[in-house]
Amino acid sequence: MRRMDTKTTEKTATAKNDEAAERATAETAETTPEAGTAPADARAEAAAAPDAKLDAETAETPQTAETSEPAEDDDLEDLEADADAGRTATGIGAGAAAVVSAALAAVALTGTWTGKVVSERETLIGQIKTSNGGSPAQQISEIYGDAWHSTALVNGVFALLALIVGVLVLTLPRRAPWVRSVAVAGAVLGGLGLLLSAGTYFDLFLSLPSTGS
Repeated sequence: MRRMDTKTTEKTATAKNDEAAERATAETAETTPEAGTAPADARAEAAAAPDAKLDAETAETPQTAETSEPAEDDDLEDLEADADAGRTATGIGAGAAAVVSAALAAVALTGTWTGKVVSERETLIGQIKTSNGGSPAQQISEIYGDAWHSTALVNGVFALLALIVGVLVLTLPRRAPWVRSVAVAGAVLGGLGLLLSAGTYFDLFLSLPSTGS
């Protein structure tokens, strides 16, 4: 009986040991996949990181383009505003110069207060020179001839200025049609006034009267 009990006890112990070994093997098998899943997850995260960066850059690129477009539009608007301001300033200056040219030409043809003063001064000088006596020809030259020549000289200066200003306005780019018309009128009248003044100064049109012998 004791032998049978001993055998039974040994069988029971052996069975328990076998069960314990199977349990240990099962637990080792369960923990091994868990340990192996960590590197796999790390690899998956490392592979997904570049894709996430690309997605972030792709998402940010439209915003950058959208922000750069308004900046370019602002620069274009500033350039257009500067160009418009420059054109406006050029147009105003050209118009004013054209009007000045026409006014100078009209003054050169009709006479100026400056020319009148110079003429009267020359007349007074001539009277002083001939007060102690002189021939009729000398009196005509000193009293009237010098005065007429002085007036022609002053008018010729105004005519020359009108011609120069008118030609300069015509050389300016992007001028308005009315500015061109006024500048042409000033240049033409200035040239005509210059011609008449030169002819009067050199006695080409109206010579001094001569006295009888």
